[in-house]
Amino acid sequence: MRIHLSSRTIAILISLLVAGVLTALAVYAPQLEFQDAFLTAGITVAACFLLVYLSFEALIFREINTIYSGLEMIKRKELRKLSNKFLFRPEPLKRLRDEILQMAARKQQEIDELKRLQVLRREFLADVSHELKTPIFAAQGFVHTILDDEDIDEVTQRKFLAKAASSLDALNDLVQDLVTISQLEKGVVQMRRQRFNVVQLVLDIFEQLELTAAQRGVTLELIPPTLTDAELLVLADRNRIRQVLINLIDNGIKYGQENGHVAVHLAETTKAVRIAVHNDGEGIAKQHHHRVFERFYRIEKSRSRNSGGTGLGLAISKHIVEGHKSALRLHSEPGQGTTFEFKLPKPKLRRAAQPSEQG
Repeated sequence: MRIHLSSRTIAILISLLVAGVLTALAVYAPQLEFQDAFLTAGITVAACFLLVYLSFEALIFREINTIYSGLEMIKRKELRKLSNKFLFRPEPLKRLRDEILQMAARKQQEIDELKRLQVLRREFLADVSHELKTPIFAAQGFVHTILDDEDIDEVTQRKFLAKAASSLDALNDLVQDLVTISQLEKGVVQMRRQRFNVVQLVLDIFEQLELTAAQRGVTLELIPPTLTDAELLVLADRNRIRQVLINLIDNGIKYGQENGHVAVHLAETTKAVRIAVHNDGEGIAKQHHHRVFERFYRIEKSRSRNSGGTGLGLAISKHIVEGHKSALRLHSEPGQGTTFEFKLPKPKLRRAAQPSEQG
């Protein structure tokens, strides 16, 4: 059972004890021998130490334990386990100060992160509003022009309807990309891993994007060229990796130099295949590296919008690659082009079937 004493009560008790000890020493000390005096002095020191220690325990340490209990309750929410035996640890005030400063630093980091996310959320809402508004207004304009003007000839009507349909297709692509990235972020989309030849996949994509590349005079290249007739197996979701490569190669064609080249490098390691897509464009400055994978983030907004796309390709690609337990990395400097790379695991070698013993 603990007795809670106030500081005034403890001060009075210490004063009375010290006064009693000093009075006793004054009365009996002249008649004591050296050994008895030394013993009396030791008892006096011990008694004063005990009272001072108990006063610290009753007042300061008790309050420290209360604060530690509060800190422990907060840390339990962070899944950290702390001991309740704080009383006899050395330098409790210093430990308490360190704990408070560490917690304050963590909370400040959380506040800064929340502020950053709030800014990103505002930017995202502004960007998605703009991206949705552009095709909607375009389609509305063409359709209402046809409805309001009955004298428009059939050729012009079909032309306007085709442009309205194109705007609605762009709107549909944007919505589909938003749905896809939302599902990827929530982990709803499961990666259907299968063995496939990544060399053949790259060659198929080259063939698909050949016309787009030809319009800008861009050459598509597989490095090393000796892989053209080779087989390089990986274990991944073929359709999703196809989506990633189409986005990276298409971006290389759009943002690289005219009459330049886009190269896909394939390198085999013991357990994985490294895939790198390089373009010879202007490059990306360091301050943009940490944001290029954000939704709707564009380094040159006007140029990017004129090049088409929803602004979600890199964000989707990042989530797909992370879904394969890998990371989409960016290597770029102004004037040296841009390279995106990631790794895919190789399938495990199947053991050869053991020949059955002949009886």
